[in-house]
Amino acid sequence: MTGLDAKRILIEDVRPAVDGGLYPIKREVGDRVTVTAAIFRDGHDKLVAWLLSRPVGKKTWNRSPMRCTNPGLDEWAGEFTVGDPGFEEYAIEAFCDQFGSWASDTRKKVEANVDVASDVLEGMAMARRALEWLPKKVQTFVKDQLKAAEAYQDPRARAQVLLAPALVDALSGNPDTATRVQSPVFRVRVDRVGARFAAWYECFPRCCGREKGKHGTFRDVEDRLPEIRKMGFDVLYFPPIHPVGFTKRKGPNNSLVAGKNDPGCPYSIGSSFGGHDAIEPALGTLKDFQRLVKKGAEAGLEIALDFAINCSPDHPYLKAHPDWFSHRPDGTIKFAENPPKKYEDIYPLNFDTPDRAGMWNEMKRVLLFWAEQGVRIFRVDNPHTKPFGFWEWLIAEVQAAFPDVIFLAEAFTRPRVMKALAKLGFTQSYSYFTWRNFKAEIIEYFTELTTPPVCEYMRANLFANTPDIFPTFLQRAGRPGYKIRAVLAATLSPVYGIFQGFELCEGVPVPGKEEYQHSDKYEIRVRDWNAPGNIKDLITRLNHARRDHPALQENENLRFHRADSQHILFYGKSLGPDHLLVAVNLDPFEKHHSWVYVPIADYGFGPADTYQVHDLITNRTYLWKGERNYVELDPHVEPANVFVVRKWVSKEENFDYY
Repeated sequence: MTGLDAKRILIEDVRPAVDGGLYPIKREVGDRVTVTAAIFRDGHDKLVAWLLSRPVGKKTWNRSPMRCTNPGLDEWAGEFTVGDPGFEEYAIEAFCDQFGSWASDTRKKVEANVDVASDVLEGMAMARRALEWLPKKVQTFVKDQLKAAEAYQDPRARAQVLLAPALVDALSGNPDTATRVQSPVFRVRVDRVGARFAAWYECFPRCCGREKGKHGTFRDVEDRLPEIRKMGFDVLYFPPIHPVGFTKRKGPNNSLVAGKNDPGCPYSIGSSFGGHDAIEPALGTLKDFQRLVKKGAEAGLEIALDFAINCSPDHPYLKAHPDWFSHRPDGTIKFAENPPKKYEDIYPLNFDTPDRAGMWNEMKRVLLFWAEQGVRIFRVDNPHTKPFGFWEWLIAEVQAAFPDVIFLAEAFTRPRVMKALAKLGFTQSYSYFTWRNFKAEIIEYFTELTTPPVCEYMRANLFANTPDIFPTFLQRAGRPGYKIRAVLAATLSPVYGIFQGFELCEGVPVPGKEEYQHSDKYEIRVRDWNAPGNIKDLITRLNHARRDHPALQENENLRFHRADSQHILFYGKSLGPDHLLVAVNLDPFEKHHSWVYVPIADYGFGPADTYQVHDLITNRTYLWKGERNYVELDPHVEPANVFVVRKWVSKEENFDYY
């Protein structure tokens, strides 16, 4: 009969998976991926399940056995380790365990004194058939056991030989092809560890000089490398470094008229000096940039570039590809708008152009050009205003050539759009952290980010500030507020960043807006990087703590704990023996205290046990006991504790004095 499915085994609810496997999960090099599923069949025969994994493009599967973790609910689990950056895939294979099922039933019959003569013959036949697929070493063992069983005439004696655990283990897993089923294939995008763990520092190279009014250069940035690295940063990110347009150039504070010496906005890309594959002459040459990339790497800093698909009215694309732009009925070209905001100095590309292939391939060429210069991180400006399919294609194309490239989506947009961009390939995403300031909303948001399904595909890069956003909280909170946001950003997520000036607690807002007056986007600024009141020491301590403690380098291990005060946020991260607890006073104006509740069972402590907590911010050590303990945080002194939890040693020669 045709059209009848004789399948006896079902594989359901395979996890992790994103939208049922439509999109890949994300992991980092060397990660162990735990895969779970419900695997069951009709009747009571035993099952065997294997987890299959391989790099995409390989023909042969790596196979590892899965284990039944909950027989009553038919829950199974297995693990595999991902390798180099790129794509891997995984699936589950299950089939009936013929010999295991036979052994289980026969053992019951032996125990009940039931005749097993026929059963023994059946078991021996199964063992002989298994010789066709068993490894040679195991074949020898099975043959020896069959000879031992045949030496007995008594069926029960033969059964005892066949039911020996070693033989049952060797013969279980016989691939009964008649019952074999396989799940759909799922994918995992493997990125380098820097996709998950890094501290970013953003600066405009032109604002790294020392002379007021003088355009900074790449050589000026080189002079800042030791200081930035000393603070503990891993990534040095630049807004666009390309030639800035002259036509309709913006002046200070986004004014419509630029003075003779005003540098314009770097996001207005393109002039007679070139476009997206050229460098603003005032910054230096391509050779200077290559030197900076090398010097940065030597200092331990990776250079990241902005990829902004913006064109000034002077961009070479306007002459070479006029059909890439939107034209009004009067013949003028549409400039960028986000009503009521207008960007007269920027012409966006028209992604509905008939020359879609030409435009897409040009964007690919630009990214590959910079990748060839040593850039492996791109922060993408406003990706939510371009087609989803474009990003899915472009990211895949670039990562096929350079698998270690990281893409950060700067998309302050609706949740579904932000999540879709992450699913389609963006390595990291900006987040709503900027606007999460109170206890309940922080707990709700970060619980979502660090638990499935979101944590399987989205990595939130927490920027405490940006050139575009001067958060209301920082405008009002003063220096304590900068400290609070620094601690939250550095400890809630393994990847975070700041924009230059944050460490100086600087900033004057545009009245009524979350924007900076005298923003680096529109003028050249010179700073005293050691100005009084800076929080460089705190940032350094936080970044060193992140580097020293593996628990702070992970995302899914964030746990919020009880604190009685509504102003005190209390949370922890653990990885193996590394346990950290963080208490933050969210009020930048007043001192608050609270009872906090430590998950002592997770740390192996009992209710009467005393243990150490060492604060990495103040370098002080305290002895706590049991679950309930006390914190008091003055924002004008230090608004937070970052505790390392350790066992208390009672002998003075063993005490860790730090």
